[in-house]
Amino acid sequence: MRVGVFGAAGRMGSEVCRAVSADPGLTLVAAIDPFHAGEALSESAAITGSDVVIAASYDAFLAADVQVAIDFTHAEAAHANLLWCAANGVHAVVGTTGFTAAQIDEFRAAFTKSNCLIAPNFAIGAVLMMRFAEMAAPFFETAEIIEFHHDKKIDAPSGTATATAQRMADRMIEANRKLADDPTQKEVYAGARGGLGPADIRVHAVRMRGMVAHQEVILGTTGQTLVIRHDTTDRTSFMPGVVLAAKRIAQVPGLVFGLDPYLDL
Repeated sequence: MRVGVFGAAGRMGSEVCRAVSADPGLTLVAAIDPFHAGEALSESAAITGSDVVIAASYDAFLAADVQVAIDFTHAEAAHANLLWCAANGVHAVVGTTGFTAAQIDEFRAAFTKSNCLIAPNFAIGAVLMMRFAEMAAPFFETAEIIEFHHDKKIDAPSGTATATAQRMADRMIEANRKLADDPTQKEVYAGARGGLGPADIRVHAVRMRGMVAHQEVILGTTGQTLVIRHDTTDRTSFMPGVVLAAKRIAQVPGLVFGLDPYLDL
């Protein structure tokens, strides 16, 4: 697969470039980052032997005949990037979150000539964590999510936390199960009980220096608790999932959310 990377000079973008370049089944042929146009990937991402120069516009993807584009940017930029991919028949692997429901509908209608995967988390352990939480949710009477991220993350809660909560809620509704009522009558500090998510699942967001990305799903019922936790200690944890998606996206039609179908979950 001939791969292009959006946001190639960012922290995640640089990591993606290195992972794609290192995989024998993929070829990195183009990179876009308007703020770093003209920089060589051999220097900005420390990719020995790469002759790819970061470009400012989509023309670079057309000239390089990109088959699959990988996007780790931000919601506004990714919205335009994905519509361009759909219009030009380029598959899209997307780690960007924060899209509106209207934008998702737009993507679903637009991707007819190529496929699109939007995943809140590409770490395979995190995907399994979400799956396990979804499976466990109907069997417990209380459930809360605590997510921890570095202090540069601008959104809260994280895309992984919101996806986890939604999947748990959907499973509970399907099983006709509800959480027990929250006994809290007074919050000494506003927001101390976290944000109220779907099916009344409480979600707490921690922003802390020294962390990368971590999440706990805590479930409880009479006499027992279950804690499902995943820790990302380095951004390289996302790369096996990104590489897998880039290789398999041509076989998974339409717009897909989450890495689960790629892992046969």
